[in-house]
Amino acid sequence: MKETPSAGKWGEELAVSFLSQKGYIIDERNWHSGRDGEIDIIARDGPIIVFIEVKTRFSEKYGQPIQAVGISKQRQLGRLAKRYLYLKDLYGKADCRFDVVAVKFAGGKKIMEHIEDAFRINPR
Repeated sequence: MKETPSAGKWGEELAVSFLSQKGYIIDERNWHSGRDGEIDIIARDGPIIVFIEVKTRFSEKYGQPIQAVGISKQRQLGRLAKRYLYLKDLYGKADCRFDVVAVKFAGGKKIMEHIEDAFRINPR
C-alpha cells in the first residue's frame, strides 16, 4: 500500500520545483539538528545561502501560510541556521537570508508565493 504524502511534504515538493525553476540550487531538504527541529529547504541563490520555510494551506481556516511563521518559528530557524553555518564552516563567511514559500490551494488553483528576505534574525 502506497503512503500518501502529507500536505506539508507535498507543498515542499512543489516549492523545490518552483525554486529550481527560478535558478536556486537546492543543497538540503528537511535538514535536522537533533531534536531542535528542521529547516525545510536550504538553497543557494547565487552566492547567498537561503534558509527556506515552506507553509502549505488548503483553506484559510487557520489563516494565511505566512502567518504560521511567527516569532517563535523565526527564532528556531535562526538557531538552526546558525548551527548549520557552523557545521559547514560558513559562519561569518557567507551571506544568508530567510525566505518563506507559501503554497495555497483555493478553488482548484495552486497559488505559490515566494517571500524573499521574509524576516531578520539577531545573530546572538
